[in-house]
Amino acid sequence: MKKAYILFQTDIWKSKSSRVFCGVFTTYKKAFKAAEENSLFGPNSTVDIVESDMNIFREQ
Repeated sequence: MKKAYILFQTDIWKSKSSRVFCGVFTTYKKAFKAAEENSLFGPNSTVDIVESDMNIFREQ
């Protein structure tokens, strides 16, 4: 099963209401590198990288 890694910038408490979508990547390493290169880490913000299966339909 192929995986996708979804990158979000969020507040330090990682609340879902504060998430800002930033991209989809093929590896965790690429997602983390993009977050570093785009300065998504800050004193009041961090990133959340969510692993997801590709080509699967399901409601959450």
